[in-house]
Amino acid sequence: MNNFDEYIRQGEPSQKEKAEIWRTAIGLQDVDGLKPSEYLLETARKNIEDKITIGEVQQRINAYYTQLLNRENAEIARTEEADKVSARIAEILSEKTFSFTPIEYIEIHSRLFTGIYEFAGKIRDYNIAKSEWILDGDTVLYVSSRRLKETLEYDFEQEKKFIYKGLTTKQIIEHLAHFVADLWQIHIFGEGNTRTTAVFLIKYLRKLGFKKVNNDLFSKHSLYFRNSLVRANYEDLHKGVYKTNKFLIKFLSNLLLCKNNELKNRTMHIHFEKEDSQTHRTTNVGEMSEKCRRNFNPAKANN
Repeated sequence: MNNFDEYIRQGEPSQKEKAEIWRTAIGLQDVDGLKPSEYLLETARKNIEDKITIGEVQQRINAYYTQLLNRENAEIARTEEADKVSARIAEILSEKTFSFTPIEYIEIHSRLFTGIYEFAGKIRDYNIAKSEWILDGDTVLYVSSRRLKETLEYDFEQEKKFIYKGLTTKQIIEHLAHFVADLWQIHIFGEGNTRTTAVFLIKYLRKLGFKKVNNDLFSKHSLYFRNSLVRANYEDLHKGVYKTNKFLIKFLSNLLLCKNNELKNRTMHIHFEKEDSQTHRTTNVGEMSEKCRRNFNPAKANN
């Protein structure tokens, strides 16, 4: 797959920013095993090169799939979802707007999946279970459909009250891991929760002062991100399996601090036997690379 490396390495600043956004948008489709079409990649190139706007990208993608006579074909439908949602993520991440509210979270889902899911932007009214291979087929216990709205509002209110001032980088990342794991576990939508949560998290991190994050993490390790959320919300005391944020903390440390933690999905399987040889170490601002030090500003990390 074209990952737009030439723009990121050699392009103008505006091209680099757009290429990183597109790479993130396309990479996030991996959480549901979706791959974009060559048409989407070429259309994205035109946007990166400022030949067409993001609005024109969406118009072209819509027209492309309207012309396909066999759009009911399951494979075409999945590619259509990957292309359209990628373009919509790119649009949202290009916008300099954000509101830390449940309404914003729900609106992101609506914008991503309108025309793809009938329930886009709607709170699910049924209970769900999802078989996870890292749990040997078991499922995380998600919030009951009777308590979704109240639980979502409660989590947002608690986060709004939280004070980041004075915390170490380790404490900030641990808290962010706890917040995003709880937000995802609500699973307020029938489908599309991980992609919605990832887009919301990126926007929220920008609000907190993380103006630049390592977008390669979401483009290359989106499935690891999802599986780390699964492990943060699953426990089976009878089997000796406990909830753990350690995988999510590794991901966020790489994302925000340019750490180089190994991110392998197999290590999250509940029966993985190899001991984790990488211990999580607090990284002080002074120990970061110059790039991360410029991006990390705890003074801004307050609601």
